Amino acid sequence: MEKEQPKLKPHSHSHACAHSGVFGERTELIFAILSGVFLCLSWLLSFLSVPFEYLLPIYILSYFFGGYYTFIESLNKLKLQQFEIDFLMLVAAIGAAVLGNWSEGALLLFLFSLSHSLEHVAMGKARNAIESLANLAPDIALVRRNHQELEVLIDKLEIGDTVIVKPNERVAADGFVVKGQTSIDQSPITGESLPVEKSAVNDPQWAKENEAHLPFENRVFAGTINQHGAIEILVTRLATETALARVVVMVNEAENQQSETQRFAQRFERTFVPVVLICVGALLFAWIFISETAGESFYRAMAVLVAASPCALAISTPSAVLSGVARAARGGVLIKGGGPLEELGKIKSIAFDKTGTLTEGKPSVTDVVTANGVSETELLVTAVSVERLSDHPLAAALVRDAVDRLPAQLHPSSPSFPSAENLVSKTGQGVTASLNENFITIGKSSFFSSPNPSIEDQVFFDSVANLERQGRTVIVVKQDDRFLGFIGLMDTPRAGAKKTITRLREIGIESMSMLSGDNQNVANAIAQSVGVNQAFGNLMPADKVEKIKLLQNDGPVGMVGDGVNDAPAMATANVGIAMGAAGSDVALETADIALMSDDLEKLPFAIGLSKMTKNIIIQNLWISLGMIAFLVPATVFGLQIGPAVILHEGSTFIVVLNALRLLGFNETKRP
Repeated sequence: MEKEQPKLKPHSHSHACAHSGVFGERTELIFAILSGVFLCLSWLLSFLSVPFEYLLPIYILSYFFGGYYTFIESLNKLKLQQFEIDFLMLVAAIGAAVLGNWSEGALLLFLFSLSHSLEHVAMGKARNAIESLANLAPDIALVRRNHQELEVLIDKLEIGDTVIVKPNERVAADGFVVKGQTSIDQSPITGESLPVEKSAVNDPQWAKENEAHLPFENRVFAGTINQHGAIEILVTRLATETALARVVVMVNEAENQQSETQRFAQRFERTFVPVVLICVGALLFAWIFISETAGESFYRAMAVLVAASPCALAISTPSAVLSGVARAARGGVLIKGGGPLEELGKIKSIAFDKTGTLTEGKPSVTDVVTANGVSETELLVTAVSVERLSDHPLAAALVRDAVDRLPAQLHPSSPSFPSAENLVSKTGQGVTASLNENFITIGKSSFFSSPNPSIEDQVFFDSVANLERQGRTVIVVKQDDRFLGFIGLMDTPRAGAKKTITRLREIGIESMSMLSGDNQNVANAIAQSVGVNQAFGNLMPADKVEKIKLLQNDGPVGMVGDGVNDAPAMATANVGIAMGAAGSDVALETADIALMSDDLEKLPFAIGLSKMTKNIIIQNLWISLGMIAFLVPATVFGLQIGPAVILHEGSTFIVVLNALRLLGFNETKRP
């Protein structure tokens, strides 16, 4: 077996590199600790009455290690003509040294650098949760080329390659199964808790041409884990275009998509920092107006400078957004930034597309009604014999489900099963065919309209009409001049749809609507079965947009759809939510939020996470602004730099730890 040498996959470490150095990625933290060590040493020696000239080099070392990264960041910001928090801290520390308060200046730099290094470590946890997604796909894939099995780097895979995936291995590429049967753990991509059964397609060539329409039981995704059976998959996407690769890119981009609260915090900082500098400048001359020395005024000004620096405010929202986005990605939900993450928690109502969202997206036989003197077996055998010759989707659904109702000895594959002939299709109405020298007609009720129906026929069609009013598509079967009965089909609700609607009400979403292109009877039937408040049928895409605008009169609206036909409505809604996005490029691109699996039950998780994120952001804002509101007057009236620094840096670290709680969010444990 030939083998190519693997190479390391590239990762994004730009943030880590900005705070790395001689001790690697933890250099900033180690520098902060060294600053504290030299500060403690200076305190110990001063307690032993060691002369100041011997203490000065130790203070300088404490300043160097505590102020190194603060100075670097201040310099970079000054080059951009920005006066931010690092600059304020550095000025305050230098001011303390000028006054001879080296100990307090060193304490300031030590706590500031320690707080920021721990903040970077903590924030790194959230980033690592995102970056770990990039490590899910294996480096190498076992590929069959020219009747040989080769180990190939995943970035060398080509569309059309056949990849062999053995039990307990990770899938190397997106594609569909062409050989074998297994179950696959898709939780790394879609967040599904249980393995999903996978089987081979019947026609690989057709599947290759119609990949977007393949069911999830045939499709596989890079980074998922094969369970017990060996399978072969046909690669349909390059390594850079897999669902996993797109998710990694989009989640990383989400970090730069700012929410309304983030923009508020930045506007506040841009205005607040210059105001602080002006006020501190004025306090420097307080000795002119009040009875104190110039040195005391200078010290007070430096204390106010420390107290007024909005460190906690600057990090309060980004830390929560990053943690929320990372937790969502781990749960199979892609949230494109702080804006959608916050907005989702504000929505007052949700509009659902019907087909493929609240329903399975494919019709199923729900009712079999026979005429007097006709058995169910006779009706179904007649219908299957004719409809299996048709290529209409309803015919395929009827044959699929009717076969399950027939006795085993009457399976269509049996030699004794009757065969229809001379099929003729009447577009939009039905079909006719010959079966055992009988003339069979199958179609919609309108296909059988008669100006003078008999009383028996009128009763029969009244029953058909009643079933149609319940939202069924009804197929009538007639043999010669005798009606055999009728069969009702319906796009049935998803198994978890009703449970999801109930859970959404429990977390505060009271108004839920369904938007459908189907007739109003079908829409009403589905809406009633799953429990949504109202249903709107007979809607074109433009009509759905108008309904969303109407719903927005009562507050923010979320629109859940498949990201293709519902794109205009999703774009109009405050938050567009796409389902099954792991298999849809369009869904990933159009939606603000994408449920990676074809699982509606992820929606309460996403909304619950958004609400918790919003609460944590509010808590962080109160902590950060409250600390500023307390410390500024306290330092003006005499609070020393030391206690001010401890409270100031403590609040910064508290908001980061508070935000990291989102990484452990579990919707099922919420009331």
